[in-house]
Amino acid sequence: MVCGVIMEKIAHMRAIRRLSVIGAIVAASAVASAQPQLPSLLSERPLVPETWTVDGVERSALVSAPAETTGKTAVPLVFVFHGHGGTSAQAARSFKIHEAWPEAVVIYPQGLPTSGQIIDFIGQYAGWQHLAGMDGDRDLKFVDAMLAWARSRYTIEPAHTFAAGHSNGASMVYVLWSARPDLFAAFAPSSSIFPAAVIGTAKPKPVFIVMGRQDALVPFKLQEYSLKGVLRINEADTSDKSWSGDARRHAPLKAGRGAEVIAYIHAGDHKLPADAGSLMVKFFKGVK
Repeated sequence: MVCGVIMEKIAHMRAIRRLSVIGAIVAASAVASAQPQLPSLLSERPLVPETWTVDGVERSALVSAPAETTGKTAVPLVFVFHGHGGTSAQAARSFKIHEAWPEAVVIYPQGLPTSGQIIDFIGQYAGWQHLAGMDGDRDLKFVDAMLAWARSRYTIEPAHTFAAGHSNGASMVYVLWSARPDLFAAFAPSSSIFPAAVIGTAKPKPVFIVMGRQDALVPFKLQEYSLKGVLRINEADTSDKSWSGDARRHAPLKAGRGAEVIAYIHAGDHKLPADAGSLMVKFFKGVK
């Protein structure tokens, strides 16, 4: 009799504990469901590696793109070039163009070992040709191949095609400006200069230029001189007005002629500012 009562109490206590555990789980689930959920990493559009064979050499890039379409609406296309010794993955992390403009096809190409103009004169590290005609125009041909690939999958138009780059990657942007101006709507070079040998024959194009006052690799004075040359070919006003943050706008002197120049002059060194990529996207979106 006593034993039976004891067993009944034990069973009752176990039932209470089970209910308490269940209640705690339900309460925890309710709290969790009430909390804002972080976006799943799987829902973010990945950077996909792509390869092309150009003059018998395999070339590669990381690509962020929406679903393939050949509809009538043009899809923006942006090429983003890393600096000397850099990588396509590093450019994606620095510029983050694909994050700021998810509707665009964004291509981060990978350079080949290239002789540098400031460092790495023997060419151990990846980079880009400095002028049209150098290195058999291997990088210009690479861009042509990537552009053809993009056009086969999307509606790509020059009015929505852009190029950005940092340092030696910006030198490649200037190569495209001088050699392929009709294929691009605008450019965004950072921490480089437009070579004097070709700037005089360049066509006016909207441009967003990033310059660091403390740049030790490409002296600020040289970049200032290059900017003055760009203002001349774009027939833009030497005086400027506020555009966004530290970036200033130089408007064309006459309506219907020339092109605007946005100069983002920052207090830092050769490094790309953290907000440069998002400002470039803002600039590209406003190009008409």
